[in-house]
Amino acid sequence: MGYYVTVEPGVKLYVEDINPESSKTIVFLHGWPLSHKQFEYQFNVLPNMGYRCIGIDWRGFGKSDKPISGYSFDRLADDVRAVVDVLQLDDFTLVGHSTGGAIAIRYMSRHHGYGVSNLVLIDAAAPIGFSAETAARFLDQALNDRPKMMREVTENFFFQYITEPFSEWFLQLGLEAAGWSTAAIIITLRDEKLYSDLPQIHVPTLIVHGVHDKVIPFEQAHELNQQIKHSQLVPFHYSGHGLFWEERDKFNKLLRKFIG
Repeated sequence: MGYYVTVEPGVKLYVEDINPESSKTIVFLHGWPLSHKQFEYQFNVLPNMGYRCIGIDWRGFGKSDKPISGYSFDRLADDVRAVVDVLQLDDFTLVGHSTGGAIAIRYMSRHHGYGVSNLVLIDAAAPIGFSAETAARFLDQALNDRPKMMREVTENFFFQYITEPFSEWFLQLGLEAAGWSTAAIIITLRDEKLYSDLPQIHVPTLIVHGVHDKVIPFEQAHELNQQIKHSQLVPFHYSGHGLFWEERDKFNKLLRKFIG
């Protein structure tokens, strides 16, 4: 089922909630500039295996409201906390991909991991996000030719071959976002760092990262593994930045094994 949760006056987030009667809950945070729909190939499988899968569209993206402000990691983490409180979630696994991984890390530090029993970071944009050069290029495109930017994102995202229909579907996911929120997150990824957040994570953490990732270098996964206690790193040798699709069977099995 899908519904909206108010996270602050005038701002509602779209939440996709599949198999809500299950006691094993996984909360998914998508990457920039996508939506919960990127996890289609998890939502197809995991609910049938007894998991409750909750996908949250951040503010400014997917089906959520698109205010002009509120795109710092602090505010985005607070939005997640608001959803957790409204849904009364506890003992759940928090999964974040790319920028969603950065938001998950900030949630763990800012809200002391409230309700989270396990953390999964997929190609996380941490402890740093975009370089100044990359951010400048994306920002220029986002403000002047966003479809071109999204085409470049799509072309660099995957290591394995994708069909033209899949590429078009993926591109459209990014264009569901507002232009201003797309640009705002680029600035956040350029300016905000997460080094001080990492030692504050105290739950079992699974770090998965595509060896061929052109968006967030694989070396950053090693840094996360070194800085986060009780973490394990599993490389995905046939993936770029999209292992949740490129090696979806491996990822889904690994996620189930990690959660239990």
